[in-house]
Order: sequence, then structure tokens, then C-alpha cells
Amino acid sequence: MPFTGTDAQIEEEQTHFANVISTFQQYAPYALYANNRRRKDFHTLPLADRELLESLGYKERINAVDKAIMTNADFLNLVIANPEIFGHDLDEDEEPHLDEHEGDASRQAMHSHDHPQAELHNSLQGPSHSHSHSHSHESHSHSHGPHDHPHGAKKKRYKPSEHDMDKLRSTLKQLVRDWSVEGKSERDLCYEPMKEALLQHFSDIPAEERRNFRVLVPGAGLGRLAWDVANLGFACQGNEFSHYMLLASFYMLNRTAQVNQHTIYPYVHSFSNNPNNDALLRPIAIPDVLPSSLPDGSDFSLVAGDFEEIYGSLDEDPSEPHSGQWDAVLTCFFIDTAKNIVNYLRIIHRILAPGGVWVNLGPLLWHWEGNTSNDPSVELTLEEVKTLARKIGFEISNERTIDTTYTNNAQSMLGYVYHAAFWTATKII
Repeated sequence: MPFTGTDAQIEEEQTHFANVISTFQQYAPYALYANNRRRKDFHTLPLADRELLESLGYKERINAVDKAIMTNADFLNLVIANPEIFGHDLDEDEEPHLDEHEGDASRQAMHSHDHPQAELHNSLQGPSHSHSHSHSHESHSHSHGPHDHPHGAKKKRYKPSEHDMDKLRSTLKQLVRDWSVEGKSERDLCYEPMKEALLQHFSDIPAEERRNFRVLVPGAGLGRLAWDVANLGFACQGNEFSHYMLLASFYMLNRTAQVNQHTIYPYVHSFSNNPNNDALLRPIAIPDVLPSSLPDGSDFSLVAGDFEEIYGSLDEDPSEPHSGQWDAVLTCFFIDTAKNIVNYLRIIHRILAPGGVWVNLGPLLWHWEGNTSNDPSVELTLEEVKTLARKIGFEISNERTIDTTYTNNAQSMLGYVYHAAFWTATKII
């Protein structure tokens, strides 16, 4: 689908996408430079201290992290090998923007080393604010504004910020959560109750008829929950806004040919809170299932774009209406990404068919709270959210609290546990 909007909006969207691609491309020099600082710090120490640390294998660990970073970079470069699938033209004449020391770190480590499944509807519209659906504890995720260049000037490649790289590192951890054996325990805590609630709501429907019921998964991330729902036989559509998630999910769903095809090292970016080397350096194989193994005739798609713009517009595309057309909406770690939670719940209510079900699981880490971009932010308590849902026209049942982590390193000495709210809500009016 072609991009719509003003010329300025389209240009801003294309600039943002190019910056994301550049972040992927510059992962290796950025991460290697950070790791090389450890090497430099080591050499500032007294000889006796260095000898003691060497006896512990500290230098070997730094070298092993270099190799792991290069393995990650090889995978990330595969993910962005064909960015034109998203309908953006990238400038071929952009020069890499590497500081001299970053280039040196990259060169030091360089020597170390279709089956289409999900149809991607590209529905990105308007300016991008790059609001990632991240629930990491470090920060809320906001990034705004294009990077303009004089017309006719040869552009240097965008230099990613630490915030950009944090999103990319989070993407690697999301791959563990959604597409690895190690992530299964975390997935099961979140996805299994949601799938069970969905099946319970449609328990009178024979399995062979589930294809007639449409399920929407907003904030689909890397697509595993939506894939699982399609694998149950439902017609399922995921929706995601983050380019980091969209690039990685497209690759996993459409460009992987076998189980455990790729190996990544998602935990090598921090030396803190590691009880042993394995916590830092263990490899993670992905994917744990073959994404192309959905049953023949499965109806599974991903829509790229902003949830409110795509599903909340009253001026709908006649070829793909949404009002009253969805039998279920599953929101997992999603509703707190709202600027205005009232609008989110109104949209969910409007697009559900009468008697349709909304299954929710997640915390209330309001992503726009305290933003510096002058965006509005409404932050309610859990009780207020549930009261609001009832006022809008939902009957809430099956309420409980589920303790779960989110992209957690299971071997780390530090872990954040969410007391996530779970409920099933039926559209009654």
C-alpha cells in the first residue's frame, strides 16, 4: 500500500525509516567501541592488577564478546538486506558516519569471523514518532523529529543515538521472548492465558470453523502471539508500529527456512549482574518453530502502522472495514502505550462485533508519562481503567493478576517482575 499523507509527512517517515536501517547497519562498530573501552580500561591498570584479571579470564571474555557482537551483526544485516519491501527508497550515496575510534574497533573484530508466510500490509501514515512498545525498565521510549540535510549535499549516514541502539538491543531480547526455546517460559505466562481465554470464548465453535472468526493483536511486536492464534485456526491480524519490530518480524516470518537457523547473543551488551560467563555469553538459537508451518489456508497478516490511525479512523477504506468487524482483540503489554487511553478503549469497543471479546494482559507503564515532546498523556490507575472500560460498554470477567517478566535474562542477578493485570471483557453495548 503506498504511503499517504503530505509530502512533509512522507519525507519524515522515509527519513525515520532510513535512520532505523542505519542503526542496524552501525550496530557492530557501536557495540565494539563500547566493548573496546573495557579493553582500554584494562590496560590503564597496574601490571599486578592486570595479571590477576588475566588469570580470571577477563581479557578472554572481552575478546569473546567481540566475536558475539559480530555474530549479532551478521544476523542484523540479514534482517535489513531487503528494506525496499517496506516501500521506502534509501539513499545509496550515504556515507557511513563512524568516528575514527569506532572504525578502529570495528576493524579489530572483523577478522573474527522464501518461504512467505505473513502478508505485510504497509499502512504507515503520517509522521513517525518511533514510539516503541518496549517494557524495559530503563526508560520510556520516545524519539521525535527528522534529520534534515541541505538539498544537493552528499549526506552522511545518520549517527544512531544510545536510545536508538537501546531499541535495537531490545529487539534482540524480543527475539528470545518470541522465537526461542529459552523464551517459552515467559511466553507461556503471558500468551497461554490469553489463548485459553480466546478458546473458551469460542468453545462452541468447531475447530474447522475458527477461520471464520477474525482476531486482532495490536502491538504485535515480533508476531509470535498473532502467529500462535493463527496456528489455532483463527483468522488473525497483527498490528505493529515500530520499524525495529517490523523489520525483525518480517524476516523471522518470511525469510527463515528451518528451526534454529540463526544464533544470536542478546545479553553481551552489559557486564553487570552476571553470575558467570554463561549468563553473558550463552548463544540463543532462533526460531524454535518454523514460521512457515502454519496449516494450509491459514489467514495470517501483519499490518504496519499506528493503531489509532488504522483502526480508529471513521473514514474507513471500504475494501477493509474495521467497525464491528473483529470478533476478538488481544492486547498484551499494549494498552499503556496510549497517549489517551479513552481513545484506545473506544476503538477496541467500536471495532469489535456485538458480543466480541477483548482479552488483556499487561501492566500500566504509561509510555508517554513525562515525555519531552509535548505529546498528551493520560495516566489512569488500574481501577480507573477497568471502570472506564465498563462505562464504554464492556463487561469484565475472569480478572486476575499474573506475575511475569518481560524480555528478562533468566540467568541475570537482576530481574523485574510485573504484576500484570489480566481480564476478559465482552462487548455488551
